[in-house]
Amino acid sequence: MALTIQHLISWKQQGRSIITLTAWDYAIAQLLDTAGVDIILVGDSLGMVALGYETTLPLTLDAMLHHAAAVRRGVKRALIVCDLPFLSYQESISQAINTAGRVLKETGVQAVKLEGGHPQAIETVSRLSAIGIPVMGHIGLTPQSVHLLGYRQQGQTPMDAERIITEAIALENAGAFAIVLEHIPSFLAAQITAKLAIPTIGIGAGPNCDGQVLVTADLLGLSEKQPPFAKSYVNLRHIITEAVGEFSWEVREGKFPQS
Repeated sequence: MALTIQHLISWKQQGRSIITLTAWDYAIAQLLDTAGVDIILVGDSLGMVALGYETTLPLTLDAMLHHAAAVRRGVKRALIVCDLPFLSYQESISQAINTAGRVLKETGVQAVKLEGGHPQAIETVSRLSAIGIPVMGHIGLTPQSVHLLGYRQQGQTPMDAERIITEAIALENAGAFAIVLEHIPSFLAAQITAKLAIPTIGIGAGPNCDGQVLVTADLLGLSEKQPPFAKSYVNLRHIITEAVGEFSWEVREGKFPQS
């Protein structure tokens, strides 16, 4: 059974945690879907983990469409959400509609995600939702604003915390079906989660969100560097390096292939 936004809303009401991971290609997406992940996010983090950029900013819309379509082909059950890349939606409402429309039409994903809770972002969410494009919000640490905010925790002062709460409520009122809360204090994430009827998905925001998301490369131990709030469940960098080393040794020694 393919999951829908209505499932997520129902799960929040039931207290059932929502599992979210990122994917950037067919193989990873298929594995995540088979494992029972609820939301597969084609995050712009793929610019770093799959394409080798230092930030998410260089990722183009064409590259995102390419990867999102590959992910979609690997998924039968999970709800797929695709990030809108930097400067593919911020110039105008018209640009945002065109970009989000292309993402849904050309890739087959079911929803888009955009960063920010400022007035322009709220208007964008409202307009997209009004024409039937589901939108996930993203506030707190927003990686597309790295040159302005850095990667430090957000919402540490009472003023900043109140601003983030206000942004979350505004996003819900604008029609967002869920909100990612990234790298904010646990108490703040708990307050926001309690105030909203839509699910919150935490990353570095403590245990009191309605769900959790990690970058899959971090979870699998593929990343060179990890944020402080990530957890590796296996060290695939080590396993893959050992396997390649063993293969290389066997080839050099004439042990593979066997005659």
